[in-house]
Amino acid sequence: MQHKIEEIWIDLNEELFYFILLKVKEKEVAKDILQEVFIKIQTNIHQLQQPSKLTSWAYQITRNTLIDYYRKKKNNSALTENLNLGEDEHQDFEYSKLSECINGKINNLSDEYKEAIVLTYLKNFSQKQLAEHLQLSYSGAKSRVQKARNILKKDILNCPNVASDNSGKIIDFLEE
Repeated sequence: MQHKIEEIWIDLNEELFYFILLKVKEKEVAKDILQEVFIKIQTNIHQLQQPSKLTSWAYQITRNTLIDYYRKKKNNSALTENLNLGEDEHQDFEYSKLSECINGKINNLSDEYKEAIVLTYLKNFSQKQLAEHLQLSYSGAKSRVQKARNILKKDILNCPNVASDNSGKIIDFLEE
């Protein structure tokens, strides 16, 4: 059981953290909520009847934990107006399959391209900040991000159920 929880942490930790951070906008609060989410996952993992729905189940726990957080703050207006949590379990399951595919493709990139994608898209670095962080010229950073995006796009088009138009633009994620 402990091994399973560690795998869930490795697979979902960063993804859930950024999901939570988008909702609460404070890093420390997001960390606290994430910790609470994983305690709930560990406590209730035995209730998961379909392992294929692990990701959507974890997101549901996260949503519920966020709702509890806002209830405790007695800020129900912020909850209903600013917290779009997407209740559709089927949509979450489909999203999680696509997300797993994309995360796998990012992990398969070379270290330099993976770092460029993670810092600019997941950590919200500007290309100028990326250049400073990597000690590259601005044009070198832009070039690295563009090359990484092109490689990633090509790889994502090979994900199961990703549909594209004739020009290679991703247009849909289809159900199996």
